[in-house]
Amino acid sequence: MKALDVRGMACPLPVVSVKRALESAEGELRVLLDDGAPRENVTRFVTGRGYQVRDEAVEGGFALTITGAAKRPQPTAERAGAVVMLIGTDRLGDGPEELGRLLMKNLIMTLVDQSELPDRIFFINTGVLLTAAGSEVIEALEALGNRGVEVLSCGICLDFFKKKESLAAGGVTNMFTIAESLLAARSVVRL
Repeated sequence: MKALDVRGMACPLPVVSVKRALESAEGELRVLLDDGAPRENVTRFVTGRGYQVRDEAVEGGFALTITGAAKRPQPTAERAGAVVMLIGTDRLGDGPEELGRLLMKNLIMTLVDQSELPDRIFFINTGVLLTAAGSEVIEALEALGNRGVEVLSCGICLDFFKKKESLAAGGVTNMFTIAESLLAARSVVRL
């Protein structure tokens, strides 16, 4: 069994390291990693590719034992040409901050009533503040999620702003997934 220690690595290195190890590994792969985003991101990455994962607490973090063979990827929204929205700020435009925040709020609330929706919305940098408790657009983001839009916030950004515990809409993702989705998208809308 091949072993890999990714403890202490910043996002997206745990996922990238595991991806590389799986490409060259035969049989089981045991990965030592930190709890939180690294554990969640690596688990989501490998299970999304058809591997089985056994998770156990160990001294200094967690160990994932990854078994099986990757399943051939099925066509996904990204491969079919998804529309991805990348929101990197909590305001829209370059004018006064108050106006910019009002415009962003109105845009997100207006998206709910559109017939064509993005497949995924990624929130990065101060954009993650829109997905945290206290944001005026939580209900609109939940409504978008209920209509099939994946709402995902950058884990590093949530950590930076100390908002991970107050995430109120959508889920947490990593830069590997963001980059993969942006590169595979038919269209990227950047705000």
